[in-house]
Amino acid sequence: MLFLFSSAAHADTLSLKPFKDDLFAYPATLSSDTNGAYTVLDYREMRDINQRDQVPERRVNAQYTDIGVRKVQQDLLLKTDAGDVRHIAVGKTEGAGIIVLYLHGQGGSRKQGVDDFTFGGNFNRLKNLMAGNGGLYLSPDFSDFGDTGAAQVAALINHYAEQSPAAKIFVACGSMGGALCWKLAARNDTGRRINGLLLLGSLWDESFLASPAFKRHVPVFFGQGSNDVVFPVEKQEAFFRSIVARSKAYPTRFVRFETGTHGTPIRMTDWRGTLNWMLSKAP
Repeated sequence: MLFLFSSAAHADTLSLKPFKDDLFAYPATLSSDTNGAYTVLDYREMRDINQRDQVPERRVNAQYTDIGVRKVQQDLLLKTDAGDVRHIAVGKTEGAGIIVLYLHGQGGSRKQGVDDFTFGGNFNRLKNLMAGNGGLYLSPDFSDFGDTGAAQVAALINHYAEQSPAAKIFVACGSMGGALCWKLAARNDTGRRINGLLLLGSLWDESFLASPAFKRHVPVFFGQGSNDVVFPVEKQEAFFRSIVARSKAYPTRFVRFETGTHGTPIRMTDWRGTLNWMLSKAP
């Protein structure tokens, strides 16, 4: 009976349907280790930016996007005890099966995470994946990368979690936004509520190893360019390996984009493959 129950529960796991998977497929694997959890990919600027973009880094070629998704995109304001949180929501604001947040880095805003044409159209793909799979995508503003910003994002998560109580919640953090990922993992409310973290060209935090999220085995994905001059790839790799050293069964993956720079993981991360892996491992 227990076996049958667990099989049924596994069968109910949400799996995101494809959206332009052929265009967003990873380039060739150069090497891998840790049973495939650590992968080095063959990133090339000439191919992955110049051939993909109509205007390099500003406007992707048209076949990479579907802007019809804007019909379910709203610019909203949530009043919270930590302050007003302006945010853009794409998809189902109630009854969603999955919620994904993107937290921008230094100098960014809520608009970065919904720009259809920059970063090779990768945010447009994420928007379409959420809208097409009964999900919700959130791209918020916040006041800082410290405790106040974390409290604002936590209030946003808690609000939408109440509107979609069955949803799995994943937080993606670009660059300095990673400081908020780690703070959310450490909080008693969000650390017990979120179901996965994605660190994209971001930083590390040893305190994660004592957090409520770590104790729940919340999946963690790292994407990093080998030529990232803001957050050196070697330090993020060392942090990834420290997680594996704590628990070989811990659900974590690291994708190194060889020759990639600071923004490469935001452009190149396979949202569907990564989120489907996280959905299969989420607590």
